[in-house]
Amino acid sequence: MSLTTPDVIRTLQRKLYTKAKQEPAYRFYALYDKVWRADILMFAYRLVRANKGSPGVDGMNFEDIEQKTGIETFLSELAQDLKNKTYQPSPVRRVMIPKADGSERPLGIPTIRDRVAQMAVKLVIEPIFEADFCPNSYGFRPKKSAHDAVDEIADALHQGYTQVIDADLSKYFDSIPHAKLLAVVAERIVDSAILHIIKLWLKAPVIGEDKDGIKKNVGGGKASSKGTPQGGVISPLLSNCYLHLLDRIWERHQLRWKLKARIVRYADDFVVLCAGKVDAPLNTVRQVLDRLDLTLNETKTRIVDARQESFNFLGFAIRVSKSWMSGKSYPHVCPAPKSFVKIKDRITQLTERERTPIPLEDIVGSMNASLRGWTNYFHYRNSSGVLGKVKAHAEERLRTHLMKRHKVKDRGTALKRFPRQALYTKFGLYKVPITASWKTAHALA
Repeated sequence: MSLTTPDVIRTLQRKLYTKAKQEPAYRFYALYDKVWRADILMFAYRLVRANKGSPGVDGMNFEDIEQKTGIETFLSELAQDLKNKTYQPSPVRRVMIPKADGSERPLGIPTIRDRVAQMAVKLVIEPIFEADFCPNSYGFRPKKSAHDAVDEIADALHQGYTQVIDADLSKYFDSIPHAKLLAVVAERIVDSAILHIIKLWLKAPVIGEDKDGIKKNVGGGKASSKGTPQGGVISPLLSNCYLHLLDRIWERHQLRWKLKARIVRYADDFVVLCAGKVDAPLNTVRQVLDRLDLTLNETKTRIVDARQESFNFLGFAIRVSKSWMSGKSYPHVCPAPKSFVKIKDRITQLTERERTPIPLEDIVGSMNASLRGWTNYFHYRNSSGVLGKVKAHAEERLRTHLMKRHKVKDRGTALKRFPRQALYTKFGLYKVPITASWKTAHALA
């Protein structure tokens, strides 16, 4: 859900952005008093509420706040702690999220109280850094999207930047050094209270659970010197600030022209597209990352000739193909095989035999939610072929589920009893579009 920023807050943000844009060397010193303003805290709460999310270590959810404490009391107490500088963040709750390769990704979940405080700070300081960020940075930025990043990659490929450094950073969020990150923030902000509260969040203890469900400290704390938990409201902005140094070096030294290499970055995911040899751009990336105390994951970083094979970025498989109609080369962008397998597995899981006792409308509702979410992102550029496969799989799985539910064993009988049209008109299945939304001369190639 998208919330409209109140005019008063938007005016403040516009003033901060304009000042930062007009004076690149200006350092902001009077920001903290904006953070505990009632209107900013209320809007911060609404944004955090819209993002939903799980409770933190205190177990408190939004219903607890609204029904037991009351939003005004909750925000008033937070404002008082911020104003008096007695605010102390709670430990961060760590949960492990399974990845496609079988490994797990740690996710840090602050309490709702801390998420609101982080959002309030973000509302105030983000416009300042937005004025500095380079155009090639797309992740977690206002009016920027993953599709915009993919469009720039496609544009670069079309211009002949076909030698691709498909980069992968080793444990980026766990590796960010606190001292250097705070120094980057301090290039623009000298308000000691803002710097202090950011440091508190960076140093917050991280609490996880072992296999027996026993809680224990698994990281963070005052002694920690690096890392910012994925999952915090402020973390994407801080991570962008730190990797902005790579973008800035590329821009200031005009490396796009000197090295014939373009960087496209979405948070910690980035590719370097080269029109010539990759050695110099790759060495430059390594040197900059070394200065930032970051490293490339050498086993996952690849050099790809996009004219010969595809590379994956933000869930898409991208390569240079030739149109079967015109014979001309064009950037081909479609859902990556892993993205296709993920939605197939999800639909299969939702329609398994064990789920027949669940009301059919709930089964179809879950299918539709997954299909809509996936399609909203991947219905883009040259996606027609994969969309058609997803649509066919959804139809087949719903029909198979109906066969199990109604004890129909013969496939021919099932096709007559549950024809394709009925899956949509009678049972309400979401109809996956099979025409790609990208309208160009090569969209049907």
